[in-house]
Amino acid sequence: MAQENLSVVLHSQGDLRLENRPVPEPGPNEVLLQMHSVGICGSDVHYWQHGRIGDYVVTKPMVLGHEASGRVVKVGSAVKHLKAGDRVAIEPGVPREMDEFFKNGRYNLSPTIFFCATPPDDGNLCRYYKHSANFCYKLPDNVTFEEGALIEPLSVGIHACRRAGVSLGSTSVHLVCFAGPIGLVCLLVAKAMGASKVVITDLFPERLTVAKELGADFQLTVKRGDGPQQLAKSVEDLLGAQPHITIECTGVESSIQSAIYATRSGGVVVLVGLGSEMATVPLINAAVREVDIRGVFRYCNTWPMAIAMLVSGKVNVKPLVTHRFPLEQAVQAFETTRQGLGIKVMLKCDQNDQNP
Repeated sequence: MAQENLSVVLHSQGDLRLENRPVPEPGPNEVLLQMHSVGICGSDVHYWQHGRIGDYVVTKPMVLGHEASGRVVKVGSAVKHLKAGDRVAIEPGVPREMDEFFKNGRYNLSPTIFFCATPPDDGNLCRYYKHSANFCYKLPDNVTFEEGALIEPLSVGIHACRRAGVSLGSTSVHLVCFAGPIGLVCLLVAKAMGASKVVITDLFPERLTVAKELGADFQLTVKRGDGPQQLAKSVEDLLGAQPHITIECTGVESSIQSAIYATRSGGVVVLVGLGSEMATVPLINAAVREVDIRGVFRYCNTWPMAIAMLVSGKVNVKPLVTHRFPLEQAVQAFETTRQGLGIKVMLKCDQNDQNP
């Protein structure tokens, strides 16, 4: 095994470096992985540009990356279900203790959870990385490493659609998007889970074209001057009725407002996007119409379902990858993502295998 472990390390706001770190040694319940494909997420770029997200502040050098897959090269002494050579997808959030959230199956809400590339925890944008074996999921032969890495954003879509109650018979889903990767995975999952009509809204017509190719039934181009109620009316006119469910993926205050106005009485609004801490929203309008507003924080218990969706072909995430860079060109890859080019930028960490 090569002893160099090239890693993408954020030292402070704007200071992104490639540096060699030691190859880690797995503990009894861990596996050492040779990383293969790691996607760049908006949060990675946000940490790079701003040095923080909310209360999470970069105070010491941190390896970025949390959308990842790799190959097992070494297993800890207590690991039974994995062996060297296994291809795996990595769930980046690992509970540190058996608290009440872990016990009731909502471990994503545990305040002490380890999460890749969230200060102070290192991510996996490197050649070699160790992770809890229980949060590594074996990839079937017909699922590529890149699809494995895309399970992480796909999981956000699964968790959001579960929280929204999307199922066969959900006649209409409204996605407020700025159709980036998260909006698009919510679209893919909503359709796979049985939503019969999905309308997607975005500022950029070219992104709506991609959404249409991925199965959106209606596309609505938003103009910056559009008022929230005016936008809600446009959604209703397009669908022929108000949507049962709205999934808001931007975190923008005006978009949250239009999401509430657009949703039919008795419906559900799910907030996926994270914006400023305080938002002024028409809460009384939602209350008197019994519109439920539900939050989403990452995901839990989603990897098995995501793998099943990919294996069956119910969901195709391959079109989301628009750019690929070798690990050595990480800074260029981050710049590409920052400029909003394409949809998903993928970094290839294995020098000897740059395939999807």
